[in-house]
Amino acid sequence: MPTNLLRDSSRRPRGNAGRAPLRDRDSYIARIVTDRVSIHVELLPTLTAQFIWMKLPLYTAAETWGDCLHFELPVDVGREQNARLNGVIGELYYWAEDDRVVVPWGLTPLSRPGEIRLMQRCNVWALALDDVRQLDGLVGGARVGLERVRASPAI
Repeated sequence: MPTNLLRDSSRRPRGNAGRAPLRDRDSYIARIVTDRVSIHVELLPTLTAQFIWMKLPLYTAAETWGDCLHFELPVDVGREQNARLNGVIGELYYWAEDDRVVVPWGLTPLSRPGEIRLMQRCNVWALALDDVRQLDGLVGGARVGLERVRASPAI
């Protein structure tokens, strides 16, 4: 179990009290906003996505790492079974050990030819509906937001 979860385990509520689960048939749409870009994302039916949804909206400072945006969003979730070390353009990740949302659009400092290598294994929690390469040129320290757009039954 990650140490950030061990530190907080005695203070957090047990179970899923007060949280509505994300269901496969529902559509949860959020967006990443900066001063020049708005990228819509569809949340996946995962525990990580559920916890992130409950924390929104969030506004913070952007950080970059190669061609990758990341920013802090503390949620009490560990690494899921589908966690990946290699990213895919258009997938959004959550780095549970460092409480960060990760959005890659190209090479990172750890990448080898033909891959997008993430910092560590990260949970996949959303899919971008817009081109994440629009984030290219974003500078560290810029304001970034993650906002709810809608939660509705899928059509």
